[in-house]
Parts: sequence; C-alpha cells; structure tokens
Amino acid sequence: MAKFLTAALYKFVELSDFADIKAPLLDCCNHNNVKGTILLAAEGINGTIAGSSEGVHAVLAFLRCDARFADLVHKESFSEKAPFYRLKVRLRREIVTMGIPDINPSLMAGKYVKPDEWNKLLDDPDVVVVDVRNNFEVSMGTFAGAINPKTKSFSDLPEWALQEATLRDKPKVAMFCTGGIRCEKSTAFLRSQGFDEVYHLEGGILKYLETVPASESRWEGECFVFDERVSVVHELKLGNYQLCRACREPISEEDQASELFVLGVSCPHCHDSKTETKKQGFSERQRQIELAKGRNQTHIGARYDVKEKVDNGI
Repeated sequence: MAKFLTAALYKFVELSDFADIKAPLLDCCNHNNVKGTILLAAEGINGTIAGSSEGVHAVLAFLRCDARFADLVHKESFSEKAPFYRLKVRLRREIVTMGIPDINPSLMAGKYVKPDEWNKLLDDPDVVVVDVRNNFEVSMGTFAGAINPKTKSFSDLPEWALQEATLRDKPKVAMFCTGGIRCEKSTAFLRSQGFDEVYHLEGGILKYLETVPASESRWEGECFVFDERVSVVHELKLGNYQLCRACREPISEEDQASELFVLGVSCPHCHDSKTETKKQGFSERQRQIELAKGRNQTHIGARYDVKEKVDNGI
C-alpha cells in the first residue's frame, strides 16, 4: 500500500490575520511530520502537503477548526515516494500571483463546471476554451482544442487576455488549470473586464483525471504537478516525466533517451547552458547521492524543490 498521502488545497477567503496563522500551522505540520508548501495571504490559503494519512488529516482538521476554513476542500492522491522533502509555510501578497489589484475570486469567479459535465461544455460550439497554465505545463498535456496563451508566468495572462481577440469571438469562455486556483482568479479577472459567461473546471485537471474514465476522457498527454511526482495521468497514476536535477525542468522519456541527458548533471534543456565547472559539480553531487542511497540514507543534495517559477499554482 502507498505510504504517502498528498493533499492539494486552496481557498479564497479574507484572512486579515494571515501572518498570525503561520507559527501554529508550522507547529502542527512539524508535529505530524507533514512536508510541503503552504502559502498564506490576505486573500486566502494555497498549498500541497504530504505525509502519512493520519498526519495529513490531522493538519487538515487543524485548519478546519478555524471557521473560515470549515468548508476547505482538498484533493488526495497516494504515492510510494515522498513527494516533498521539506516544509515551507510562506507569507505572500497573493496565494497565486496575478499582480492585478482588487480581484476577488470569492465574489467574482466564473461558474463552476463539474468534471462529468466538462466534456459537454467542450462540445458547445459557442465556447472558447483556454488553458491558463504556463507554456511548459501545456506542452506536457492539455485538452484537445484548447487555446494555449504561451505564457511563462501566470502574471502574464491578464495582458494576453486583453489583447486576444478570439476570446470575444464567441459568447462563452471556459478556462481550466491544474487544480482550480488559477482558474478562479483568471475567470474573476475576465468578469472584471466585462465578460458575462465565464466558466471553469471545478477541481481542475486533477479532479477530471481522477473522476472521468480514460475511455471518456478528452485529456491528451500528462499533467504537471508541483511535487516530486512531476506528472500524473488518469486515475492520478504516476506519469513518465522526471525532473532534471541540474535545471529542474520536467524531462520526458525522449529527453531521458537523449545523449545530452546525464542523470543529475544535464538534460537537453540545459546541456548547452551549463559550464563544465558546473557539470563537474553536479556530477560529484550525483556521486554522493548514489553513495548515500547505497547506505540507505537521504543525501541533502537529493532534496530539490519543483520549479518555483510555476507560481505555486494548483
């Protein structure tokens, strides 16, 4: 049976005292040996945590003791390998960075669409479908026919949306992301710009892959996730991507078969940008990791965080 439970969670809710939540939340996670990243801001909470089933549920119960988190929804998946090696609880201006003031998803977000109703919406000829994730995420997998804004960061999306004429070609806009948080904010932004019929996939791609049978699915490829699993497929089973430990880019099976791929040292994305000195350092680090593994120990050099540049979106 899988050892580690991963729980992804977020909620947009007014937290004027968000800084005061940090210390007791850290204590609770540490006491229950739960790792991961949790972001706190005046607009709410966003995070992904992992540990034993008992430990993760203890942290969730602790959060739900606060009336503002009483209805906090989370998504679960299991793995044999620890998804995180460290715990971080951080204070931020936003729990997912858009950089547009006065956007309140708790009041302005678009209409939720259940995963089992999503295919019907995709078939609606009056709908424009937009993948609001970053370009490297979209390249790993998306829904057939969805528009890729080709953004490097979620904060690039508002400018793209204001300039993209195709969004106004049809009366409805449907948006989706990994777990739902970026959709709530992006649909709220569209509504602030005068779009009337705006929809988003409730629970995001992860809930769709978890609940919609592969035989009925419109999803193509794999879904990037923000932990050591790197990617998942239907039923949230482990995907085929890994992380390059030199540049932290997700790498496909094709990338791993490349002559430019050296475990822990380089991949096709970074081979030409790393100096020989850097590569030698990475090579020594990998050697130490393998030695530690042989002694059944965890080497500190094995502890890497998945890309920070993905906006901590879920």
